[in-house]
Amino acid sequence: QVQLVESGGGLVQAGGSLRLSCAASGRTFGSHAMGWFRQAHGKGREFVAAIDYIGGRTYADSAKGRFTISRADAVNTVYLQMNSLKPEDTGVYYCAARLYVSQSDPEEYKTWGQGTQVTVSL
Repeated sequence: QVQLVESGGGLVQAGGSLRLSCAASGRTFGSHAMGWFRQAHGKGREFVAAIDYIGGRTYADSAKGRFTISRADAVNTVYLQMNSLKPEDTGVYYCAARLYVSQSDPEEYKTWGQGTQVTVSL
């Protein structure tokens, strides 16, 4: 079982960039797929990107070409580099973990971080 802590959120102008980090505790990080999800105010949790335990990546259409997910198993951390941010990217960003294979359905993930707020202004 891993525990997750996100960081790196903040306020940025449209067109700007942010890099989110998700630090995991535990000895089994390398066996986990990691996902990033976001939740806008009053809406459900939405898939953003995921990376499986051997580095295969998937992205939501809204993230393709702008966001990059990566992982550094040596430091038990997954990253989300977000470029060309838009106001519609605003929300609380969560990282989540599940064994081996990534999924885009948040119901497939059992372990979640507390979230980090991203706000993109015009």
